[in-house]
Amino acid sequence: MTQKKAIVTGASSGFGLLITIELAKRGFHVYATMRNLQKTHCVAEAIPSEALLKNISFYPLDVTKQQSIQRFEQFVQSLDRVDVLVNNAGYAGAGFCEEIKVEDYRNQFETNVFGVMAVTQAVLPKMRAQQRGNIINVSSISGRVAFPGISPYVASKHALEGYSESLRLEMKPFGVHVALIEPGSYNTNIWTTGMQLSKRSNEANSPYRLYLQRIQSNLESSKKNRGNPLDVAQLIAMLADQSTIKKLRYPIGSGVTFMIQLKKVIPWCIWERIFLKRLNMIKK
Repeated sequence: MTQKKAIVTGASSGFGLLITIELAKRGFHVYATMRNLQKTHCVAEAIPSEALLKNISFYPLDVTKQQSIQRFEQFVQSLDRVDVLVNNAGYAGAGFCEEIKVEDYRNQFETNVFGVMAVTQAVLPKMRAQQRGNIINVSSISGRVAFPGISPYVASKHALEGYSESLRLEMKPFGVHVALIEPGSYNTNIWTTGMQLSKRSNEANSPYRLYLQRIQSNLESSKKNRGNPLDVAQLIAMLADQSTIKKLRYPIGSGVTFMIQLKKVIPWCIWERIFLKRLNMIKK
């Protein structure tokens, strides 16, 4: 039997690294893509055995660069098959709407939305011709529930959710299945890049400084409830290995499903009051 092949974007760390390992454990040959191939040692060091490492190949891919995407398209065409695409590459932009440059929003969308679209378009012809394949897009609870102070990330994940809905409807008649993974809070490095945008809000003259501090305090107190990223990787690997992915959305994490359902059933005026009261930002 021909070995199944999977492509994972943003594979050098976080969810991407763990997803790569879990897929390799399931017998996939994984093409682990990343912007900087010098980070391949991070993956190699995390692999528990040499036999497993043989199931992983590394490929340079910057999802925001047209030349890189074009080279990736040629690479995909050279493969005999592509069974799974995991669109994982992304980062989380933070800060308040008034203080974030529009260019920062564009950069967020270039990675989290347009990058996903470009990589997916490169793979679709292969999967459509095969009449099979699974595309798994890593979204977030932020794609269903908005949070203050991270509007670039929230907006990008809402866009990804809408794109994925259309994509699933378009590709299912061709035997290609699309799924959205919607994690809550996990211990990964996704905020490392994006938190730089919030520096202005932390300056003494910012009207949002107190708001930011209370958000940060809330995040700090909730650290103990953050999940193990391995749970997300194992869910994705399990779905990747299925011939049919029955659902579009897969929320995962402590309180995620409850929060999504709660937002559906209560009026917005009550929802925002609960939210702002938790942050002690109710106007007197």
